[in-house]
Amino acid sequence: MLQKYVPQAGEICEKTLKSFVSQIGSVEKLLVLTGAGMSTESGIPDYRSKDVGLYARIAHKPIYHQEFMKSERCRQRYWSRNYLAWPKFGSAAPNINHYSLAKWEASDRFLWLITQNVDGLHLKAGSKMVTELHGSALQVICTNCEYREMREDYQYRLDKANPGFREQHVAPGEIAPDGDVSLPVGTEKGFKIPECPDCGGIMKTDVTFFGDNVSMSKVNSCYEKVDECDGILALGSSLAVLSGYRFVYHAHLQNKPVFIVNIGPTRADHMATMKLDVKLSDVLNKI
Repeated sequence: MLQKYVPQAGEICEKTLKSFVSQIGSVEKLLVLTGAGMSTESGIPDYRSKDVGLYARIAHKPIYHQEFMKSERCRQRYWSRNYLAWPKFGSAAPNINHYSLAKWEASDRFLWLITQNVDGLHLKAGSKMVTELHGSALQVICTNCEYREMREDYQYRLDKANPGFREQHVAPGEIAPDGDVSLPVGTEKGFKIPECPDCGGIMKTDVTFFGDNVSMSKVNSCYEKVDECDGILALGSSLAVLSGYRFVYHAHLQNKPVFIVNIGPTRADHMATMKLDVKLSDVLNKI
């Protein structure tokens, strides 16, 4: 069941794999960038993979930051979907790929990890040298003040504010990479959203929504890691979104080797020193 969202991949060539591992082994300071393909083996789908990605199977429309802030109905739609998806999304466990990267931190050759994912699975697996580029769906923040709380605690408040909602609207098994589900239009009507207990402000998950920008301090910190590294390894990302692609591009401009492991094409394939079109778990335990 956990392999449901992993796209079909070709057979791995041992000779090619050996060359890939050897070349990565020559990088003195390796920077790693991960995308949604990192978590597909944990049962969380990605957006863009052929046949199994969310965009390929359902008409999923992400909520934009501006909509969320302006429209109460939009916030109801977001939080009702997130609320029903949380039990499954919040209990997702790291897979062998997350644990492999956590172990890499013990090596002097490992510089840093940048992840585009908001599922928190790298931290659950024990990674500490990591930047969650788009934030974490495991925390909730007030958009007006500094208040924050764990998503699990906010679920309790949502439960109290919406008695019987979960029983009335059974969530489908399909969850999105950002931690919600698709529901029929109108399901959200009347859904109550607890305010910030400190200032009464609007609460949202601590993630960068579509249409919003990653903080410049976080971006600049990642650029510094690119400058410091001797090579970059992109794992499980199509690199279609600029927020992650720019770091690979920046490394390429500095003539640093770019390595990619992803099932399907990526935006940076033409920059790659070497690319493998295979499952991550077929590669990471060999490095």
